[in-house]
Amino acid sequence: MTGDADAFVRPFMVTGGRTRSAGAELRVEALVVAAPDASAASLRFERAAAVRLCVTPTSVAELGARLGLPLGVARVLVGDLVAEGHVRVHQASELSIELLERIRDRVRAL
Repeated sequence: MTGDADAFVRPFMVTGGRTRSAGAELRVEALVVAAPDASAASLRFERAAAVRLCVTPTSVAELGARLGLPLGVARVLVGDLVAEGHVRVHQASELSIELLERIRDRVRAL
């Protein structure tokens, strides 16, 4: 086995087998920001890495990508961190027309 294979953690280990967090459903574009005292918390593994990455606002999708986790797992992880008070989530209530048009144009370009 290579070092990468040894370091791989199955997604169900990160979420404890859950597919949903106890909190509200998070949108992929929701921005996650670490709470001011989160760096002092005794978190381990992906949870600690997530808090470190969220020192600056990071979307749920980007967080999952940077941690190498599927989006569903990232959502559960962020939901748990929100429930514990380690991070805050800022979700836009509506998408702007400009953003929708950019998405449309990029999908057409595919």
